[in-house]
Amino acid sequence: MKIDTNIFKIESNNIAPSRGKILISEPFLLDATFGRSVVLLIDHTNEGSMGIVMNKEIPLLLNDVIKDFQDLQNIPVYKGGPLATDTLFYLHTLQDIPDALPVSKGLFLNGDFDVLKEYMLQGNPIKGVIRFFLGYSGWEFNQLYQEIQENTWLIGKGDKHSLMNENANNLWKKSLGKLGSKYETWSRFPQIPSLN
Repeated sequence: MKIDTNIFKIESNNIAPSRGKILISEPFLLDATFGRSVVLLIDHTNEGSMGIVMNKEIPLLLNDVIKDFQDLQNIPVYKGGPLATDTLFYLHTLQDIPDALPVSKGLFLNGDFDVLKEYMLQGNPIKGVIRFFLGYSGWEFNQLYQEIQENTWLIGKGDKHSLMNENANNLWKKSLGKLGSKYETWSRFPQIPSLN
């Protein structure tokens, strides 16, 4: 029986990046921020690209930072990327938040924090509706295209349900698996094959 060795070749799926799509890191990328990461593209223009890493939870609860939230359910914070790590970003599904940036169908970034805070303090659902991030990811003009050509990233569709509800530990594997059988096979590889 002959084995098709092309199944192990990492190569881009040749989908163009755009706002609302996700970047899925290639399986063997050894990088603390981007290894096994899923990045939601917030913007992608001729000037550059901005994204939020969706699946890197940090050991911090928003409840410990914002006093008004101390009595709410535990609100995890994620590492959105290596830039502006002292800035809080929030992704949500709330259509009524003034000044929020539409990212994709039913998914918004930031907006009037006082309105969001009032929504939360009224006891409305947070899980699956709002996610908080410190920092963001950014690429200069053509930098992201170059990384895609180097097969660092695969492009997928970022659907609201999986991005907001999927356990952070499973998001990379499930996102890669949705691209098809070859990619699903990669999702089962150890990140450092020599340690297997």
